[in-house]
Amino acid sequence: MSFFGPRSTSLGMGASSSSTSNTQQQQSPVVSPQSETSGDTTLSNGPEDSVSDLAFSPTADILSVASWDNKVRLYEVVNGVGQGRAIYDHQAPVLSTHWAPDGSKVASGGCDNTVRVYDLAAGQATQVGSHDAPVKAVRFVTVPGANNGSSILASASWDKTLKYWDLRSSQPIATVTLPDRAYSMDSAKTLLVVATAERHVVTIDLNNPQTIFKRSESVLKWQTRCVACFPQGDGYALGSIEGRCSIQYMDPRVHAQKGFTFKCHRKAVTSPRSESLVYSVNSVSIHPGYGTLATAGADGCFNFWDMENRYRRMSSPDNGGPIVATAFNASGSVFAYAISYDWSKGYTQAGQYPNMIKFHAVLEDQVKPKPRIKR
Repeated sequence: MSFFGPRSTSLGMGASSSSTSNTQQQQSPVVSPQSETSGDTTLSNGPEDSVSDLAFSPTADILSVASWDNKVRLYEVVNGVGQGRAIYDHQAPVLSTHWAPDGSKVASGGCDNTVRVYDLAAGQATQVGSHDAPVKAVRFVTVPGANNGSSILASASWDKTLKYWDLRSSQPIATVTLPDRAYSMDSAKTLLVVATAERHVVTIDLNNPQTIFKRSESVLKWQTRCVACFPQGDGYALGSIEGRCSIQYMDPRVHAQKGFTFKCHRKAVTSPRSESLVYSVNSVSIHPGYGTLATAGADGCFNFWDMENRYRRMSSPDNGGPIVATAFNASGSVFAYAISYDWSKGYTQAGQYPNMIKFHAVLEDQVKPKPRIKR
């Protein structure tokens, strides 16, 4: 059965009144956010500038870190302690990093307009592709029936193109024109999603990778910051600068039942007047085992959400600066989050925030969904 549903049927990005309601807060034992994160550890010898992306290897607890200091660093994480394993350079800030499915290579793209791949066995990085503008996102994807079953590297750029690369050639296999500058991209199974400027969302069925399956306008009213595909490739989560997240399913029938949007990363204040401060959702990640959604924002907090029952399982305290990137390891037992300045308050605030990566040991009770609540 195709997750994409009939091609002639619209996904219907505009949700119904019932699906756009805020996440319902179910009653659960009250636990202090500080107590749930008190054991989190901090990475030593981290990047010298803001972190832009994090990615765990699918085969080992090795974390790849992309940074604005023009470098990609690899750390082996054991019991919450990261040990440096490798480092390689770009000629400008690095914006994205992602691992090959077999864990043998890690890819990156950045403001030098290049796509690079580091081979762990050879200990060398090579340029495998380029764009006419900064590369915002890279993902290894598997295209059924192509490249002898080997993964293909996809890169999305501010030059408004998506390119597919065979690592053995410096020329792209194919190029897809995007509606605008790429802001975020993710893939799972045969689903590839690219979120661009002007709130466009492009979905591609990798059974036909050169053709846009659907181009939609995000149901969220402001700029898209991040996207994450569900592990089964049947949908994705979007986060925006308005402190909202949207859950979307590719099959319109499933979306009508399970799709919704909700508010997050907001703080109520009473002085000098009562109002709600809205913070950007900078990162969304999906737990590999339970499908629990993790959101992180400019408020310095991360949350774990039960998407089936639509309520928050856990919320961290304010970490003293925006959380800009997150990642679960392959088993879902470790959650890495990077605290860096996200430029949401302009250049005058640069240098005023910490720059660090922390590791949270994930407890099953924090991510395992409760039995589905009948509505």
